Amino acid sequence: MNTLDMKKLGLTDRMAAEAKLYEGLIMARVLSQSKDLYAVICEKGELMAEISGKFRYEAEKISDYPAVGDFVMIDRNTDAHGHAIIHHLLTRKSVFIRKAAGTANDEQVVASNIDTVFICMSLNNDFNIRRVERYLSIAWDSGAIPVIVLTKSDICDEIDSRLGEVRAVSIGVDVVITSSMIEDGYQAIANYIKAGQTVAFIGSSGVGKSTLINRLIGKEALATREIRNDDKGRHATTRRELILLPAGGMVIDTPGMREIGLESADLARTFAEIDELSLKCKFQDCTHTSEPQCAVQQAIADGSLSDDRLESYLKLKKEAKYEGLNSRQIENAKITEMFADMGGIKNARKFAKDKNHKKQGY
Repeated sequence: MNTLDMKKLGLTDRMAAEAKLYEGLIMARVLSQSKDLYAVICEKGELMAEISGKFRYEAEKISDYPAVGDFVMIDRNTDAHGHAIIHHLLTRKSVFIRKAAGTANDEQVVASNIDTVFICMSLNNDFNIRRVERYLSIAWDSGAIPVIVLTKSDICDEIDSRLGEVRAVSIGVDVVITSSMIEDGYQAIANYIKAGQTVAFIGSSGVGKSTLINRLIGKEALATREIRNDDKGRHATTRRELILLPAGGMVIDTPGMREIGLESADLARTFAEIDELSLKCKFQDCTHTSEPQCAVQQAIADGSLSDDRLESYLKLKKEAKYEGLNSRQIENAKITEMFADMGGIKNARKFAKDKNHKKQGY
């Protein structure tokens, strides 16, 4: 049996070092999930796996369970004599989350360890600049690098103006125009996908995500749907799956972006100009609405910032529960939430320090 190079499956040096802590176990990556069973791939190939009883007992949240794209430690490299058992989940380098169904506060991981996320938007009726801002906020916060993909250029007569709108709200982000209906229309995005890299496509249903992925795979592996007359689209993808591409690299296809809420957002990167302007406001906690000497409102008055841009910023800030916080307070809120289960950042640091001392025999 041929041995797969795990680095071609996205393994990083940091993950390889972490895996060495689990002597006697084998590293694998999650390809897909069906209820309590996981399809994983390791150096010896694909096999089925399930989590151990201890793993299940120690998992406190739904997001603690493995998800598509995760690297896990299993007890065997073949399931010829029963399913492999997942004992540990390696630290994620990027993660997309959504509210878990039927819960008030718990979150579910949609996909993890993604290097590049293609934010897809059709140049026809689906085009919405405010939606681009929303997707960018989610993408930056995930830890992945966003690339905006404008699809269906073959049916748009105002490409230049729409491209200008997108670039105005996505400074520093690559923007690609493509038409998956043309034989080589996907080539522009193929250039971003290298061996060992994992990409994901997000965006409203019907914008052409599955069609683009089919072009990359080289066959009609995924069902496709067109945008309906009411512009709502229909979901083509019903489950998340990591797919190995013939030319190298991997792709994760996710269900429609409507399923992913703004649980957390990087507004500072998405609205960099507002974040910079806010530093010049008279008050540190300026809401940019009615306070005197507000630099943001001054920018609107002199035409360098639009009302719609600020309105979108305030709306997303409220939705992400960051209303009333400045950029530094937002980052502190993220850190506090991240380490809430450990009693805060100070306790988390103490825990890490004590654990390191134990390893060194202090």
